[in-house]
Amino acid sequence: MERLAASERINLERTSVSIELLSDEQEQQVVEHLRESRDRIDAELSKTIVGQRDVVQQLLISLLAGGHCLITGAPGLAKTLLVRSVAQIFHLKFQRIQFTPDLMPSDITGTEILEQRDDGGREMQFVHGPIFANVILADEINRTPPKTQAALLEAMQEHQVTVAGKRYVLEEPFFVLATQNPIEMEGTYPLPEAQLDRFMFNVLIDYLPHDEELTVVLQTTSSRPEPIEQLFSGEDVLKFQEVVRRVPVARETADYAVRLVAATRPGRSEATSFVNDWVSWGAGLRAAQTLVLGAKARALLEGRSHATADDVRELAAPTLRHRVLLNYKAEAEGVTIEDCIDTLLKSVPAV
Repeated sequence: MERLAASERINLERTSVSIELLSDEQEQQVVEHLRESRDRIDAELSKTIVGQRDVVQQLLISLLAGGHCLITGAPGLAKTLLVRSVAQIFHLKFQRIQFTPDLMPSDITGTEILEQRDDGGREMQFVHGPIFANVILADEINRTPPKTQAALLEAMQEHQVTVAGKRYVLEEPFFVLATQNPIEMEGTYPLPEAQLDRFMFNVLIDYLPHDEELTVVLQTTSSRPEPIEQLFSGEDVLKFQEVVRRVPVARETADYAVRLVAATRPGRSEATSFVNDWVSWGAGLRAAQTLVLGAKARALLEGRSHATADDVRELAAPTLRHRVLLNYKAEAEGVTIEDCIDTLLKSVPAV
């Protein structure tokens, strides 16, 4: 597998949970550990979560790839429970932040307060905010003003926060999951495209089929769920993230990801007629990077040693649905972003 680039080594060196770069033998041990634990992950999650297999897979892929997720779903679909359960399996510190119109940036990052020392003097002390955790659930992120939404930007991109001119590095691994409801949009503040682009995936959580919903009702009204067993540590997650970047990907597979993303940009030679008709703004470079990195994580999660075009295809929807902006014509014709992505996958060949 390919070695880490210099920039990626710097990324690892800044983490508060430091690990040495893995040797080939250690790397193989990490891969085997994840492969052997895959069924156990599903078994532990099934104690609290029924169904939603694609949703679980996308969250795990994002965690292994070191990305962040935007979760879209109606209230009462166990979004918080799912995120907390994943954090428990990986033994990561979990914090839930309820975003409201009156939430201030300091309520997220923390603030400095004046404290008295033992010798009678006074000094400013920094009080850490809830952002200082491994897994952050930003609940209903679109209900808070842009100034507060922006407080997450530096943390998501740089894994640090700046308060009163001082930089505070966040503990690694650091994983943000933001939720927004597709209903009750009055009085909300839609996330700008630049901020949406920083989320690796937009994960859709839909209502369960009848049989699975019946199972949930019976389980939750008869007994308390079994406690979830810890399977990994934060250091394991960092090792997984390092190994993911070493998973080889064929040039043809990466080329497919780039062509797929380029085809979403209207007015370009790569765009097809339906993109020019329906799309106002296409996906940027980060979408192609997400497809390739996500394909590597998916391959590792499924016990394979290399990523394929099928991995790219399977991750196209969560990667593109928040990065491609449809126009008024598409809305008037009843075309959804899912329709657009399905048509795109049929029109762009893998080879």
